[in-house]
Amino acid sequence: MASKANTTGTDDTTAVEIGTGTDKVVRATGSVQPHHSFLSRLYTGTGAFEVIGRRKLWYGISGVIVAIAIISILVRGFTFGIDFKGGTTVSMPRGDATVSQVEEAFSQALGHGPETVVIVGSGSAATVQIRSEALSNDKTEKLRNVLFDKFQPKGPDGQASKKAISDSAVSSTWGGQITKKAVIALVVFLVLVSLYITVRYERYMAVAALTTMCFDLAVTAGVYSLVGFEVTPATVIGLLTILGFSLYDTVIVFDKVEENTHGFQHTARRTFAEEANLAINQTFMRSINTSLISVLPVLALMVVAVWLLGVGTLKDLALVQLVGIIVGTYSSIFFATPLLVTLRERTELVRTHNHRVARRRGPDPDKGQARGDSAAEESVEGSDDSEPPAKTRASFAAAGDPPPSKPAPGARPVRQSAGRHARPSGKRDKR
Repeated sequence: MASKANTTGTDDTTAVEIGTGTDKVVRATGSVQPHHSFLSRLYTGTGAFEVIGRRKLWYGISGVIVAIAIISILVRGFTFGIDFKGGTTVSMPRGDATVSQVEEAFSQALGHGPETVVIVGSGSAATVQIRSEALSNDKTEKLRNVLFDKFQPKGPDGQASKKAISDSAVSSTWGGQITKKAVIALVVFLVLVSLYITVRYERYMAVAALTTMCFDLAVTAGVYSLVGFEVTPATVIGLLTILGFSLYDTVIVFDKVEENTHGFQHTARRTFAEEANLAINQTFMRSINTSLISVLPVLALMVVAVWLLGVGTLKDLALVQLVGIIVGTYSSIFFATPLLVTLRERTELVRTHNHRVARRRGPDPDKGQARGDSAAEESVEGSDDSEPPAKTRASFAAAGDPPPSKPAPGARPVRQSAGRHARPSGKRDKR
């Protein structure tokens, strides 16, 4: 019996009927797609945000960021705290003192200027911190006398007291020991993480995760070098913390990629890259929520440390965590998964699967190459993934019928049937 094609329409889809009787197949072309807001698409994770398809853009942005970080490290270096470099720190309540006045008093006492003079905190809790090379006891006492005579700092009882001026000294030997222990802690952390990732995931995911962690480390260090943040033992502790956070965020995305791509070679529905892109969309909100929940306490810690208490240790810890959380969230989405897809697409398994998906979807009549349309992946319900589609876009155009349109990324193919369940062409009802 000759086949014919009819077109029926609804508010959201246009159905094309092919064949007659039990051979009739109804395709939903989806000519009218409902509009979804940005937040709706972000929350539902339908795959509407193209990340993997634009990976060259993200590679370029990431490359620029790393290049700036490395150049800053090589040119500017780091501002090491007294615990690493060694030296003497003198602190006193600020009162009405200014930075220039304190520098002048230091020069008056010792004949040369200090390395740095900073005011930490605000209001009555503000303190002046003077940092210089290691000073002898006599020089330190001489500096305290000059500062007291000039600024009359007040103690807790509100009376001027020389005891309000405190000092601490760290030798260069102690600083070297601290540096050595910090490096050992970082190396041990990286080794343990490498072992865990290698055992937990296949080698391509392990390579991508470790490369991402190195990216986070380089960028965070570059930010500290570029801005001039002081590197202290608290910075090293915070760095280890944010590397763990970055790894956690990457593992969350990789778990979803692993779930979506399990047995991907047995179906021609999506390519490996499309499955990975869908996984990123499905974990977008979780990554954002995790980052926000982590950033808010860090911001509160910075407010308490800098504006209220003036505690330098808390400030250093909060700064590295804030930078690391932002960098880690970016890298887990826009660097780790694209890198994983790039590595996997070099394998014969993924290349063969991609060719199979391209053949199944048929040629694009406009460009003469495989198209990314998942609406024509299955001609009827119950068809096997290894069989070619009943009609391609070209055959629809030749018959004068509207071709199937591309659905929303990540959506399942829409199947409609007329009367009874649609069956593949050539397969009759046995009853």
